[in-house]
Amino acid sequence: MNQPFSVERGERYTLIKVAAEKLDTLVAPALKSELVVLNADGVRNLIIDLAETRYCDSSGLSSILVANRLCKNANGTLVLSGLQDPVKKLIAISQLDSILKITSGVADAIDAIVAADVENNAD
Repeated sequence: MNQPFSVERGERYTLIKVAAEKLDTLVAPALKSELVVLNADGVRNLIIDLAETRYCDSSGLSSILVANRLCKNANGTLVLSGLQDPVKKLIAISQLDSILKITSGVADAIDAIVAADVENNAD
C-alpha cells in the first residue's frame, strides 16, 4: 500500500490529506506518529482533509483527538474538512462535533485557521 496520507506544509498551517478509504488500525498509528513529528517540528495549525475517507473506527477517532490535543497544547487549531456522512455520524455519535472544528472543504478550513490565528495573536 502506498502512503495513506500526504502532508503539505503551508505558511500558517499544515494540510494532511488522508488518501485512505478507511481511517482504522492500519492507518491511524502512522498518522499519529506523523502528528507527533509535525508537532515536535513546531506545527501548530493542522487541517486534516478526510474527503476520501468513508470509514473511521475508534483508532481513527483517537488519532483525530491526538491531533486536536497537540494543536491545542501548541496554541494552535485543528480543522477537519470534507467529512463524508458515515464519518460525520461517528463524530456526532461520539459527541465530538462540539469539540472539533469541522468545515465542508479545505478552503473553508484555511479560512478558519487564518481567523483563529489572527484571534490567537491579537492578545
